[in-house]
Amino acid sequence: MKRLYIAFAYTLVIMAALTARCGRQQSPGLPVSFNRDWLFIRQDSANMNKILPGNFPNHKWEDVTLPHTAFIEPLVAADKQWTGICWYKKLYRAPHRDRHHHSGLLFDGVMNNAIIYLNGAEIDSHSGGYVPFYVDLTNDLNYGRENEILVRVDNRENLSIPPGKPLSELDFLYYSGIYRNVSLLVTDKLHITSVPEADTLLGGGVITGYREVSDDAATVIVSVQVRNDDRIPRSFYLKNSLLDAAGNEVSGSLSEKIEMEPGLSRRLVSEIRVMQPALWSPEKPFLYTLRTELQSDKNVINCNETSIGIRSVKITPDKGLLLNDIPIAVTGTNRHQEYPYLGYALSDNASYRDAYKIKEAGFNFVRCSHYPPAPAFLDACDELGILVMDAIPGWQFMGDSLFCELSLRDARLMCRRDRNHPSIVMWESSLNETLMPYSFLSSLHQTVKNELPYGNNYTCSWMDTICDIFIPARQHAKAPDYWKNYRKNKPLLICEYGDWEYYAQNAGFRQTEFSDLEPSARSSRQLRSAGERGLLQQAYNFQEAHNDNLNGPCFGDANWLMFDYKRGYTPDIESSGVMDIFRLPKFSYWFYRSQNEEGPVCFIAHYNLPSSGNTVRVFSNADTMQLFRNDILIATQEPDKGINSSNLRHPPFTFTVAEYIPGTLRAVGLRNGAEFGSHSVTTPGPPSAIRLSADFSNKPLQADGADAIFIYAELVDSLGNHVMTADSTIEFSVRGDARLIGENPVRAEAGIATILLKAGTNPGKVMVRAVSGKISVAELMTETKKQVL
Repeated sequence: MKRLYIAFAYTLVIMAALTARCGRQQSPGLPVSFNRDWLFIRQDSANMNKILPGNFPNHKWEDVTLPHTAFIEPLVAADKQWTGICWYKKLYRAPHRDRHHHSGLLFDGVMNNAIIYLNGAEIDSHSGGYVPFYVDLTNDLNYGRENEILVRVDNRENLSIPPGKPLSELDFLYYSGIYRNVSLLVTDKLHITSVPEADTLLGGGVITGYREVSDDAATVIVSVQVRNDDRIPRSFYLKNSLLDAAGNEVSGSLSEKIEMEPGLSRRLVSEIRVMQPALWSPEKPFLYTLRTELQSDKNVINCNETSIGIRSVKITPDKGLLLNDIPIAVTGTNRHQEYPYLGYALSDNASYRDAYKIKEAGFNFVRCSHYPPAPAFLDACDELGILVMDAIPGWQFMGDSLFCELSLRDARLMCRRDRNHPSIVMWESSLNETLMPYSFLSSLHQTVKNELPYGNNYTCSWMDTICDIFIPARQHAKAPDYWKNYRKNKPLLICEYGDWEYYAQNAGFRQTEFSDLEPSARSSRQLRSAGERGLLQQAYNFQEAHNDNLNGPCFGDANWLMFDYKRGYTPDIESSGVMDIFRLPKFSYWFYRSQNEEGPVCFIAHYNLPSSGNTVRVFSNADTMQLFRNDILIATQEPDKGINSSNLRHPPFTFTVAEYIPGTLRAVGLRNGAEFGSHSVTTPGPPSAIRLSADFSNKPLQADGADAIFIYAELVDSLGNHVMTADSTIEFSVRGDARLIGENPVRAEAGIATILLKAGTNPGKVMVRAVSGKISVAELMTETKKQVL
């Protein structure tokens, strides 16, 4: 019996292995991650002219995993970001069986100029850091042997490569390295092309579109580019299968047999009729998987999988944004994609966490400022239900003819790469805040129309001459002659608001909340260390502008901005975010979150300190608020009324208390008489302990060598109350396969010190430890999870 049991178990293992193998064989041609096992070297001034392919100082190579930044940038630096030349190297043994296949590498993003060498010979190059490119390896690989892949990366300033503007004048940084994913594609010679593989109208890959969309039925248009790189004619069937979230096929199509001559490419169009479709919307972001296969009479030749969401998009001057014929009130924000220290080199999970925070804050829309984001961020917006405005790279700069040519190229590749994302409803095919020639702007606009033939091709520009949607720059939003310049035949979306410096020059901007503050303290640019009054001022600025926008002709707005970030023209942090650069919320975060109906929101924007003042503001989506001091009810109020609250869904609650008394302030929200959220703030004693926490934002720390999360060390008193004024220095250490990124030790800001924890490649337990002088030591045990390939 024991032998029979062992034999039976062995048979099950073999069957499982065969099933897994068959599953892989049924999906030939899907991309495989090529992020691991790279070597890296950065050139410096001493060896700038000495390093060439075949002439490298081997002892200086560093093992890295992509995405990767070429330089860990300090949080604040007097000098501009690092620029220069660096190299990446990887050895790849191409299986002998692949000599009859097509092989290539898909680079999602390399900053800013890349030259690719294979076995010492240059085989390709690319200029531009924000759009993908494809390198065909098929005819250059040594099959059955190791191949050396070298990538020379140059991020030095170049006025001809968008955004073009010198770093010393630029409002953001563009960082360095192979900072996005790289994928390996090995396919049949007869295959569905990747998006940047074909440099023709519409590019390569799959395009989807939708007609006659309703709850009853919808038609999905599928356009597929197929290429035959074989030496002989090939025949195949084109099959499309639409799979629901559970993997069940709900509809599909199958072509007649198609013949294709060698060396040719064709775009094949088919339609799928879907009955009772689950429509995509911010409230219910339902996603289908479109599986496209090239089939022979016996097996699957090539396969492609595309995540799609069925929906219709209309944007009109009178009705604004209609999604599935339902009006959508747009409440949005802007996002720069950077992390402290790592720059743009975010893992897919880190991109998701940013999107998750945007959704949690109550926003249903994000503008990608001022360039196309990583594909993983758009995937997250699809999954979470966040509407997106995609954008080409550019800010206050118009370059030469090559710059214009590359800008048009960026617009084409942006559309081709991102066209299937249901979250994208607008395309900023315009250089932000840049005066552009009429002909150039017209070419950008027409590029979007040409590249997106099945609709969802609304263009945006801050110049309202040639575009579908007018998105005025922030300094125009309060200008006295603003409405004279507004062409009312175009839909209007306010895309940047909140910067007090731009508004203060206009008499119409009230700004009476803290009139005793110095001008710099009345700005929307406030670090968390600015204290209560500065953070309240920022929240008030956003509240006033958002309230005004809701009363105007716009169909929505997007504040400036979600996360603090770094700029080129000044060493300090641009602190207009509703969360800081470490993704910690400011008071304004709670203002926006309170404008949402999702869940109870109640937040006291007051530290309950002697310096806090006698005005207590509470952000909440309740309809009534009770305020308790040391468990004694001192006031019950309805939401604020007045000129800055009249259009808000949920105005704040503002209480005036008689005198300062230490202890606990507790706010209890009521909705329809029942408790609906509460929040307490207690006057803290001196810091005596550290409380550690990790920011996972719905995604575990993945052991892929690139994922990173924020670790927060909060200074608390003996009762566990947060000490907002503490600025002690905290030193972090770690045990396990992970490392710390950032300044260490680090001084706490507003009672919290932050560092990045970057995972290694071995899943398992990781212990983080924090110490600060005589304050008791804190430890946090977390875990890195196995990478899902």
